Amino acid sequence: MTRQLLVRTLVVLTLTTGTVYVGWRWLYSVNWENWWIAVPLVVAETYALVDAYLFGLTVWRSKRRGEPPRPDPGATVDVLITTYNEPVDLVAATAAAARRITHPHTTWILDDGARPEMAAAAERLGVGYITRTEGWTNRPRHAKAGNLNNALFATEGEFLLILDADQVPDPRILDRTLGYFTDPDVALVQTPQWFTNVEDADPLGSQAPLFYGPIQQGKDGWNAAFFCGSNAVLRREALMQLGVVGYVREVEAGVRAALRAAGRILRRAARTADRYGPGTVAAVEEVRAAVATASRRLADGDDLSSVTYDFRQAVDAASRRLVGQDFAGIEADLAAIAALPVAVDDELGELVVNERALDRLADREFSPLGALESVRALVTAVDVDRGDEAQPMMPMATVSVTEDMATCMRLHALGWSSVYHHEILAHGLAPEDLGTMLTQRLRWAQGTIQVMLRENPLVQRGLSLGQRLMYFATMWSYLSGFAAVVFMVAPVLYLCFGVLPVNAYGMEFLERFVPYMVVNQLLFAAVGYGVKTWRGQQYSFALFPIWIRACWTAAANVFWGRPLGFAVTPKSRQGGDAFPWRLVLPQLLACTALVIACVVGVVRLWTGAASSIIGTGVNVAWVAYDLVIMSVVFRAALYRPAPAHN
Repeated sequence: MTRQLLVRTLVVLTLTTGTVYVGWRWLYSVNWENWWIAVPLVVAETYALVDAYLFGLTVWRSKRRGEPPRPDPGATVDVLITTYNEPVDLVAATAAAARRITHPHTTWILDDGARPEMAAAAERLGVGYITRTEGWTNRPRHAKAGNLNNALFATEGEFLLILDADQVPDPRILDRTLGYFTDPDVALVQTPQWFTNVEDADPLGSQAPLFYGPIQQGKDGWNAAFFCGSNAVLRREALMQLGVVGYVREVEAGVRAALRAAGRILRRAARTADRYGPGTVAAVEEVRAAVATASRRLADGDDLSSVTYDFRQAVDAASRRLVGQDFAGIEADLAAIAALPVAVDDELGELVVNERALDRLADREFSPLGALESVRALVTAVDVDRGDEAQPMMPMATVSVTEDMATCMRLHALGWSSVYHHEILAHGLAPEDLGTMLTQRLRWAQGTIQVMLRENPLVQRGLSLGQRLMYFATMWSYLSGFAAVVFMVAPVLYLCFGVLPVNAYGMEFLERFVPYMVVNQLLFAAVGYGVKTWRGQQYSFALFPIWIRACWTAAANVFWGRPLGFAVTPKSRQGGDAFPWRLVLPQLLACTALVIACVVGVVRLWTGAASSIIGTGVNVAWVAYDLVIMSVVFRAALYRPAPAHN
């Protein structure tokens, strides 16, 4: 309680001093003469303050759970080990450890690579072996999410322990987690990920003790601790409910989009219907009324199948009255109808309706009969059986390459609870080289941004305010790359060219900025007491090229359908011993510019070209801080893991 009181006191001080500083920056110190750098800088500082608010909110209700409840000895569990192309021996070691878990369970290897040698190893170990069914052939596979969705319909345990191929479980893992499920509202229990091949200095920043500790404990206090892809136990009932609800919502969304397009088509048809006589006018208006009725019934929650059936019946009745009146345009109309833009997204497999193609279709000059047939075909084309998918229901979310966060957010939105149990109960393997680490971080960031753009938690129904902010806090953190660029450019411009983004660097600036920075660092020290949090702070800044790339590639995927691809993180070192210049080139250029700026700034002060000692001192200190933070990338590039000992 004393520590929590200290943390809350520092949160209040940090946010108070930060608000005072940023408020002063906006109101009194923006140098509008140099608005092109002054405004980006104050926006970046505002971004950092919002980040501080979200972090403060996270740790405000940190939950430190004590001894877990005793599990139900009769609870049935499937242990699912996901693999694609990892070494067979590595997967076999995890499976052998899984067999030694003390609570009764069934162990399964989910081999997405369908390797005969993996099947033979599973048979030798006496564990189950699952690969994709024939139904997945030539259909979207959804990477790990698809692998798990396939296994959900091939297993039957009440609970699922999900492990990555390298995560060797402790025999007590189920004894220490299953007890939480005596609460019928709990859908997920997440435990930390810990890596055995990481040295104390952790140059690649793999352990993430700040996240698997204060941050997850803080999210747990808001019932927002989320699924991290491995070392977690999930309730099958919750996942299946999620699959059913998701299926219904996706089909309803397709029908609504089809009805909107139908309304546009009918509005155009109504403008020319009088050319064909009063019967045609009446038929078109009748179907327009049917569109309005169907849309209203969907909004009221009526049964989807009855809504679409009644709508098709209304269109059929109107169409029969028009048959024989307009054969001239039917052939051309049928060709347009055959190319209806309702399909399944190749990347994610989500049911989609191409809105732009629908717009083009709606602009077409259909004959009255062609217009009626097109709106009927639009609704009919929404495939309620999801024939382009291997299975209609996908409990694990496929909206993002990080299926874990998206799935958990949907579970929370349905009213389920989650638990973070802060005890290391599995040991895995972290990336052993910079390239692999960057690939992994890029995928995490891309997936998180995908979720933010597709299912922004701030507007998701069913989430509490705390849950919305906890999910958004993680997503917000990946926007830091843009702020980092501004924080490096601003001192370079001042030291080299005397460009002032702030009206003046003086005591008025220091007396507001220094308390904010000092108290902020004290907050991190208190929150991470006994935990090395500095490495995480370094990488949140130093990986700015990765975060920026993740933002624009995820946006391109969401808005323009450009593929992201999915890369499995290798479990052993990749590449040779040469220094990976290409991987650190942006950071190298940035550091070179910062060093040159520092030298130029000192020379300008010495020669009298610059007059502000405080201004130069502040910016030199700023540059030094940036260089210390960025140094971690070069240390990671030089890192060579010690050879393993047998």
